[in-house]
Amino acid sequence: MSPPDILRPGNLVRIRRASIGVPKGTIGLIVEGFTAPLRASNNPKEIWIVELLNGRQLRYLGRDLEKIN
Repeated sequence: MSPPDILRPGNLVRIRRASIGVPKGTIGLIVEGFTAPLRASNNPKEIWIVELLNGRQLRYLGRDLEKIN
């Protein structure tokens, strides 16, 4: 059984960082996730594709998302 705070496709999330056209606190659904390739860092980044309620799909780092369910 995995810990409850692990992000995965199908999770409902709240966006913790405002960006252009997307206010902080916006709700969306994770539809896909991948790990960025290693470049100058030993710490690969998880990138999540989040579909907002208006149908837009945007990419976010895991640290910018808060799991709701």
